[in-house]
Amino acid sequence: MPNKAQDPLSSVVALLKPKPSISKMVEAGGPWRVERHDLSSPFYCAVVEGGCHLEITGRDPVELVAGDFVLIPDLQSFAMYGEAAPMPRAAHLPIETGPGRFRLGPSNAPVEVRVLVGHCRFEAPGKELLLSLLPEMIHVRGEERLMALVPVIHDETRSDRLARTMILERLLEVLFIEALRSNSGATLLPGLLRGLSDPQLAGALRQIHADMTGSLSIADLARNVGMSRSGFFERFRKEVGKAPMEYAATWRMAVAKQLLLDGGLTNTEIALQIGYGSASAFGLAFMRHEGMSPGAFARSHKETGFQSIGAQS
Repeated sequence: MPNKAQDPLSSVVALLKPKPSISKMVEAGGPWRVERHDLSSPFYCAVVEGGCHLEITGRDPVELVAGDFVLIPDLQSFAMYGEAAPMPRAAHLPIETGPGRFRLGPSNAPVEVRVLVGHCRFEAPGKELLLSLLPEMIHVRGEERLMALVPVIHDETRSDRLARTMILERLLEVLFIEALRSNSGATLLPGLLRGLSDPQLAGALRQIHADMTGSLSIADLARNVGMSRSGFFERFRKEVGKAPMEYAATWRMAVAKQLLLDGGLTNTEIALQIGYGSASAFGLAFMRHEGMSPGAFARSHKETGFQSIGAQS
């Protein structure tokens, strides 16, 4: 369960618990294009040298240059290609040229771009709820801290050092938080980050994340941040993309899922920890969100061999 001292951003990332998967250096030159489909995984890349284009399904292509960093928390499919147009149907998987190093394009063409690419995974049972709070894509330019983190993750991924998995998990958490807090302001789509960029809404969001044991109301949240009830409700819904109580329920259900899989607590104890007065009230709320009872949810995940996000990968 997230620590009460954590702010909303770090508590979401902590509950998602990114786990290491793949990190590679991709070098390309000449006409080249690579496509991947049906990935359903967090994706990030850092352009070390040169430039290329990144095309995400449903979005306009993005031109990437050296110093650019991209994070997509829930990538489904993408295409990446260079300036020179490849031959028709020329999309290929990279050819491995060394440990953690891949090549795209004609082997005799000079290298025009180097990109560090990484995939990871989220083991949180409530990841769909949590991902709904985050931007679909983050693209930042010239953030030296982000650009410095990616090579460290790449190096650690390829190593066989002691505590490698733990180090990678912490580095990925830092990477996600750095990327998420690098984006703020009115240019963001409605969501958690846009809400946190508003000082008054940020106070309400911190209260929702930090105090789950007590009852919350729109009136209390509005009063605590010095706003009228109606003004607070409309601004929260506009900036965060959910009504205040809908957001609170989303967060509480994500925490409840983890508590159910961690085991050791009764439904009554979980209900009290996340602000429901009784096991029956919690059960009804859980059924509305998940379409099954808390017990059925826990059993279904145990039957499929789901690992708690606290477990080592």
